[in-house]
Amino acid sequence: MLRSCAFILSLFAASTLNWSAPAHSATSAEQKLGRLTIRTIGQGSPVVLIPGLASPAAVYDDLASKIGRDHKLILVQINGFAGSPAGTAPLDNMLTGAVDELAAWLAANHIEKPAVIGHSMGGLMEMMLAKRHPAAAGRLMIVDALPFYGMLFGPQATPDAVRPLVEQMREGLVSGTNPPQVPPHMSNTDAGKAKILDWLKTSDRKTVGEALVEDATTDVRPDLPAITQPVTVLYAVPSPENQAMIGGLYAAAYKSLPGVKLVPVAGSEHFIMLDQPARFEEQVQDFLR
Repeated sequence: MLRSCAFILSLFAASTLNWSAPAHSATSAEQKLGRLTIRTIGQGSPVVLIPGLASPAAVYDDLASKIGRDHKLILVQINGFAGSPAGTAPLDNMLTGAVDELAAWLAANHIEKPAVIGHSMGGLMEMMLAKRHPAAAGRLMIVDALPFYGMLFGPQATPDAVRPLVEQMREGLVSGTNPPQVPPHMSNTDAGKAKILDWLKTSDRKTVGEALVEDATTDVRPDLPAITQPVTVLYAVPSPENQAMIGGLYAAAYKSLPGVKLVPVAGSEHFIMLDQPARFEEQVQDFLR
C-alpha cells in the first residue's frame, strides 16, 4: 500500500522546536516523573498536549503561543525523547505506564476531563487514556494517528505479524547499525526535516526503540466503541491524488468510534503542526470551542 513504509517509519519522527515557555506566559511549572515530564503554563480551561515518538512537547510551541492566553496548557513529554534525560522507570510497558502516570498526575492536580491533543504516538496514548481513565480525558483531538499502525500493511495485519519488523528496526536503532535519518513523508519543508532529524539524533535510543515497538504493536481498535468522549481526527493529505485512499484508510480505522469527526488537512505531511500551522491552529480553536 502506498505510504505504508513511510507511516511505519514515521514512528521514528521527532520535532525541533525549543522546549521553552511561550513569551506571553506568566506562570510555568515543571515536574519530572518516572516516565514523563509534565510542564504547565497559564490559566484557564485545561488542554493536555502529547507529542509523538521521539518528539518534544515543544512541537506545540507555535500552537501554545496562540491558545495559551485562554487555557491552562499541560505539556507532556516522554523522558528520553528529543534530548531529555532518560526516565527512571523500567522500559517495558512504557506506553501503558506513561498513560497511567499522566492520569495519576491529572487526578492529583484535580484536573478532570481536560481537552487532550495527541500527535502520532501521542494520539494512540490519548485513546488509551480515554479508555483506561475516562475522567482524565474530555474531548479528544487525534493528529495523524491510527488506532493500529499495522493497518498500513493491509486489513489482515495483526500485532504479532508486525512485531518482527519493528523488533528488527529497534535492534538497528539501539545498536547504531542503522544511522538516524529522516523517513519520507514527515514534513514537506527542508527546515522541518532538519528539525526532525536533530531531535531523533538527540533521543535516547533504548527509550525510542521500546516506544517504537509498543507503538507499532498496540491495537486499540477493540476499545473504540467504549470511548464516549467527542473525538476529532486530523489526518494529513500530501496531495489531491492521495485523498481518497488516505480518507478511506482513516474511515475504516475509526468506523467503530461513535460520532468521530474526520478532518483532512491538505498540503501536509505527517507533522501537520509544522507544515500547516495556520490550518492546525484553526482546527484546534474550533475543537476547543
